[in-house]
Amino acid sequence: MKNELTKFLYGGDYNPEQWPAEEMSEDIKVFKEAKINSATINVFSWALLEPEEGKYDFSRLDKIIDELSEANFQIVLGTSTAAMPAWMFKKYPDIARVDYYGQRHVFAKRENFYPNSSNYQRLMRSLVTELAKRYSKNSHIVLWHINNEYSGNYDGNCYCDKCAKEFRSWLKQKYHTLKHLNEAWSMNVWSHTLTDWDQIMAPNKLGDEWGAVEGKETIVPGLSIDYFRFQSESMKKLYIMERNIIKAYHPDALVTTNFHGTPLKTIDYQAWAKEEDLVSFDSYPTYNEPSYKAAFVYDLMRSLKQKPFLLMESTPSQVNWQKFSPLKRPGQMAATEFQAIAHGADSAQFFQLKQAKGGSEKFHSAVIAHSRRTDTRVFCEVKQLGDILAKVGSTIKGSTSSAKVALYFDWNNYWAFEYIDGIIPKQSYVAVMLKYYRVFYERNIAVDVIGADADFSKYDLIVAPVLYMLDLNLADKFKSYIAHGGNLVTTYLSGMVDLSDNVYLGGYPGPLKDLTGMWVEESDAVVPEHQVKVKFKNGKVCNFDLICDLIRLNGAKVLATYDSEFYQGMPAITKNTYQNGHVWYLGGQLDQAGMTNFFDKIIEELKLPILADSINGVEVTKRVTKSGYALFFVLNMTNEVKPLPQKFLTGYHDLLGKHKVVADLKPWAIKIFVKNN
Repeated sequence: MKNELTKFLYGGDYNPEQWPAEEMSEDIKVFKEAKINSATINVFSWALLEPEEGKYDFSRLDKIIDELSEANFQIVLGTSTAAMPAWMFKKYPDIARVDYYGQRHVFAKRENFYPNSSNYQRLMRSLVTELAKRYSKNSHIVLWHINNEYSGNYDGNCYCDKCAKEFRSWLKQKYHTLKHLNEAWSMNVWSHTLTDWDQIMAPNKLGDEWGAVEGKETIVPGLSIDYFRFQSESMKKLYIMERNIIKAYHPDALVTTNFHGTPLKTIDYQAWAKEEDLVSFDSYPTYNEPSYKAAFVYDLMRSLKQKPFLLMESTPSQVNWQKFSPLKRPGQMAATEFQAIAHGADSAQFFQLKQAKGGSEKFHSAVIAHSRRTDTRVFCEVKQLGDILAKVGSTIKGSTSSAKVALYFDWNNYWAFEYIDGIIPKQSYVAVMLKYYRVFYERNIAVDVIGADADFSKYDLIVAPVLYMLDLNLADKFKSYIAHGGNLVTTYLSGMVDLSDNVYLGGYPGPLKDLTGMWVEESDAVVPEHQVKVKFKNGKVCNFDLICDLIRLNGAKVLATYDSEFYQGMPAITKNTYQNGHVWYLGGQLDQAGMTNFFDKIIEELKLPILADSINGVEVTKRVTKSGYALFFVLNMTNEVKPLPQKFLTGYHDLLGKHKVVADLKPWAIKIFVKNN
């Protein structure tokens, strides 16, 4: 079975069914002018394909596929199962999702089916079977795009009676007996003990929980976390159903579905990626996001399968959904596309190729804008990017990335961490991860974003902040990694609970106490507008905010002590040697100066590879081609002139330039350097 595309894809979502058929030939001419070589079609066409139940009409789709095939386009074929027709809601109103507040949805939105609906599953299977039978032999269809942005940005999980019933069956398979379930969920608390499986309800606003999707509060964390697991698995089963139908007719087909979010909380991407041939991602950084946030998600997407991913959606300029949607500045579009490519993408794809005339996304930018002109700034930049990708896309495609540093990210921890009812306000798991990712991003040190199934031995350093929910098997894996010479950084709120969110007794950080050589006696909440001073051994004074662990040593060495509060002089940051490896523990949330002081020493001590000297706003990443030579991507991710890192002034040439290397990077400049022979 083939496991990769043959070309670097440049294109995006195209909806010719929204336009008169005769316009398509003109659209294709425009796309070819921009060097666009692919089109994602049929993502939202169910109502046209099946205007009434069981009666299919593929005539328009046939013509669309024929025209694109004749023009030698690479086709990404959607299955259209994300947006259901109006007749389906009218005939089967129970197909709609019930939201967190107990309200059943009606026709209007998309992705608002519920995953355990037998009617949805039956109708979906029938449609996908017809599509697979009809188009599986078309060699221009290089990828099947299942559904769209599962779990949706609209409604999150479903809380209907059918999902509750299926949840009870899921729990029986997991726990076998109510005794085990009551123990796992600590149901003696508040007299919640269950005596019958039918007493288990979906944890919605009307029950034992509030703020579920946002992760604000829950009375029974074990219930709520299990419900996240159940819903993610339920959605994944839908994806697998569609994939298996396609594979039955075309075993060598490449199949994907598009992930989205920063990342999305409701879908466990690490579990889903095992079922995908290629990982694909929709990227829409907001105008005020720092560049390291998008880079973090790209590194996560690449790390899911440890191979290149697809940038399935992005925007040529404006989006329509932000409170403020400024234009992308000259050069910014290409730089942001190349940021994804630099971190492992083997495509640059837009939503959308032709701007819609109506609907909610009509002001979302496109390659062909409402003006229909090809002399606009945006089109000229799209064409310029197309020219670049036509030149270097085949060189970049299939090149790989490697890292000696890993950031540990886990969906179980994501769900559990944001439910903590503790001494500090609710925290964003992703926001904490970004604090640590930023340290390495700004130093041009490559990072993989890994989960529990990763090969830890590949890394010189693993950073696992707020490792709150910790499986004993994972703890043993960390022990083995460190015993064999690995290095781990972990922090406050780590090693505290098991997979059912029950506390490990005997002191924090539970199963990590031996590794860290210390234990936490108490934790102090640092109130707003207040910080606690921390003094390093080198005399540098920094600050903790949010939380301060009061640490008792059991073999660890002290790297920094508290320099204020009643616990002044007590350990704040420690380092422990465990067999052949080392573990650092941060007892609080360091400020930026403190993070610099702390990690610079580790980077120096471990001799972690730095790709180039650090310049604020300039990103340097590396991919290695199949033939074995390195591509260095140097991107100015700002609207200002920046100096080129000294490393590239001599001994390198730029794949994109014909002239000698210059010392300054223009705003949003893109450089791809290779060493001179």
